[in-house]
Amino acid sequence: MPTPTDSPVKITRALLSVSDKTGLADLGTALAKHGVELVSTGGTAKALREAGLEVRDVSDLTGFPEMMDGRVKTLHPKVHGGLLAMRDNEEHKAAMEAHDIGAIDLVVVNLYPFAETVASGAGRADIIENIDIGGPSMVRSAAKNHAHVAIVTDPADYDTLTNQMDETDGATTLAFRRKCAEKAFSLTATYDAMISTWFSFGDQNEAFPEIFQVPVRRVSTLRYGENPHQMGALYVPVGPGAQGVGQAEQVQGKELSYNNLNDADAALELVSEFEDATPACVIVKHANPCGVAVADDMMTAYKEALACDNVSAFGGIVALNAPLTGELAEAITEIFTEVVLAPDADADARTIFAKKKNLRLLLTGELPNPGRAGMTMKTIAGGVLFQTRDYGLIGEKDLKVVTQREPTAQELADSLFAWKVAKHVKSNAIVYAKDGTTVGIGAGQMNRLESARIAAWKAKDAAEKAGWPTPRTQGCAVASDAFFPFADGMLAAVEAGATCVIQPGGSIRDDEVIAAADEAGIAMVFTGMRHFRH
Repeated sequence: MPTPTDSPVKITRALLSVSDKTGLADLGTALAKHGVELVSTGGTAKALREAGLEVRDVSDLTGFPEMMDGRVKTLHPKVHGGLLAMRDNEEHKAAMEAHDIGAIDLVVVNLYPFAETVASGAGRADIIENIDIGGPSMVRSAAKNHAHVAIVTDPADYDTLTNQMDETDGATTLAFRRKCAEKAFSLTATYDAMISTWFSFGDQNEAFPEIFQVPVRRVSTLRYGENPHQMGALYVPVGPGAQGVGQAEQVQGKELSYNNLNDADAALELVSEFEDATPACVIVKHANPCGVAVADDMMTAYKEALACDNVSAFGGIVALNAPLTGELAEAITEIFTEVVLAPDADADARTIFAKKKNLRLLLTGELPNPGRAGMTMKTIAGGVLFQTRDYGLIGEKDLKVVTQREPTAQELADSLFAWKVAKHVKSNAIVYAKDGTTVGIGAGQMNRLESARIAAWKAKDAAEKAGWPTPRTQGCAVASDAFFPFADGMLAAVEAGATCVIQPGGSIRDDEVIAAADEAGIAMVFTGMRHFRH
């Protein structure tokens, strides 16, 4: 097979068939200026004619009418022969001449809006009808033969195409065609992946299909990954509907790093647990919350969250469940903060943050639904682990009191608050909470006893720094993300001042732990659900 050269290929005939007609009239005008014959189908041909352009119907090119509601129009040898024929292959040239097949030098195609149709809630028949067949076929044919044919699938590339034609007297370069071919195959691969995913999840209700397609699109390359010697990039799901850090608007600040994004995601996922009208503030460091609080106003919530561990909060991430105000922005800038996330920010807040050029402000709009379905993935050596996301939510009606003493109303409220936080703390997780505020957090230890001790120590240290007479763990609730395998971890929490325990239960030693709780005179409730987070 001859090796393609970088000599420009003159465009004499273009086939246009697009669902998204953005920029179509301007493109058609630019092509016509260079004397390009325009061949088109259906609505695209109509739009071009309405722009005053001369267009040849594809049925005129093929000698065969469109049929079956437009399902069969471009699937024809005179289309695909004109796309796939190698212009420098004598056998191909002879076949074109023998069968009266004219060359097509440019294809401009974008595909039926399959993902948008699914997102709209359309019925199965409409979804199936929006599976494009002819479009992907033309895209693949043109992309395979990019040595001779240009394939443009993205309206954002129209200007690049026409500018290049202006510079090369109506031609395209091999470098341009190669780049367009890459984008074309990415488009068809992603399109097929979306269709396959819908059939698996939406149509067949398969949680884990045999082949798992994950169509994602690169948003940006990052300065580096988790460490400077690693590379990194941010990708987001293809299609409408995704909501989270990847879709947040960065109002200001320097480029987000891999670690910034990872920490911001942890903060947003946790603050979204507090979706009611009560102001909530979350402070995260290294993907673990170091302070969380709910209060009557956001300033109080921030100060209470900060008081839990103001050392770890330095260089951390702050997430709010309500718009950022100027007053709070002023308070946040009193310590070094990497990223602030909020649904919105007022003009005063933006002005104050603008003075901190490195501070990133991300506006999320509506918070993600903590109970939404979805998948998480983690790579391992030689494979990928998938699981449904942890959307388990516990309310008061789900709790089982297992001790002789019933918890008070305040203890129940603090227990449920601590439970929400523990769900987002790396295992083994212990969270002390009182009056809607975390007062001690122990994360990521190899045993639960050490997590309980560390959380208590951090509470004591915070009290000493603040000049409080006693740690705020006195009379608090404590949450454990998984069961206590022995009574020692629970008793360490009691020693720290906890009077109510919330845990999943399910240990073979539950009776021993319950008996120890009764002997200590505390209340304990079981959730029946654990929240490991590794």
